[in-house]
Amino acid sequence: MDIGIFIAAMFALIYGADFIINESERIALHFNISHFIIGATLVGLGTSLPEMAASMMASAAGKSDMAVANVIGSVMFNITLVLGMVFIIAKKMNPARNLFALDSAWIIFPVILFLVMSIDGTISRFDGVMFLALMGAFIFFLFTSEEQEEDDEEDKEKFAWGKTLLLLTVGFVFTVGGAHFVVESGSAIARQFGVSEWIIGLFLISLGTSLPELVVSLVAIKKGNADLSIGNIIGSNVANFAMVLGGASLLAPLSVDLMANSYDIIMMVAASLALFLILANRLYNKSAGVFLLILLALFVEHSFI
Repeated sequence: MDIGIFIAAMFALIYGADFIINESERIALHFNISHFIIGATLVGLGTSLPEMAASMMASAAGKSDMAVANVIGSVMFNITLVLGMVFIIAKKMNPARNLFALDSAWIIFPVILFLVMSIDGTISRFDGVMFLALMGAFIFFLFTSEEQEEDDEEDKEKFAWGKTLLLLTVGFVFTVGGAHFVVESGSAIARQFGVSEWIIGLFLISLGTSLPELVVSLVAIKKGNADLSIGNIIGSNVANFAMVLGGASLLAPLSVDLMANSYDIIMMVAASLALFLILANRLYNKSAGVFLLILLALFVEHSFI
């Protein structure tokens, strides 16, 4: 039964991602907005909904460790697994946007803010407000840094808001719902094989909630849309810190033990720095993908040991 649910949920994820990509492209074309910005905002926020739901439920239940670990694990998987797979699968990536000059700070700044806020061992409600303000600043920056292009009236005539919003909603429901059932059924399967609850929480929940980013990014890159793929990950990671931790800490202050979880946090910081250097040197190739997957392997190996 659980295996059947798992397979059905994966199909929902794939079809949901396809709807999101297609309709996001229509919106970008209609309003002359770049695919990167659509990926970083609409798609990035949408695919972060599973993380937000999981962490807010954990916070409301008084499980701070689960809420924080979900974010750290999701950021780690987004960079190493998702972008690692994207770089390996993509035949050629040449983003139109100057990602390093414009967006590299948004990879590092949320991580620094998280570390500073966690020094005292607590992410307070005030910290949560600051995180939400960071999200607002990110969205404002994206749209004010966007260069507008000439309108294509012929394409605009083909655009139908009703159909686009309907399919976009269906896509998000399939993607988020699929991720939820993948996590639930995957956890049940893992328990049947005697895997510990800690391993289930650390890997299945954070990996499961990263599945929308993975599927959306892979579908985007197969369609030759590198900007949306990378924008999705940058936007999702900002949302993970700003919206997910911010929203969870507003429900209840979150305790963070930097020393006890030092290895996981260090690996997350290392992955963020690796992405920073990849953008700086425009290393959108298979070598970068292999390096990111090696970081993921080290992260997984240490945790299982």
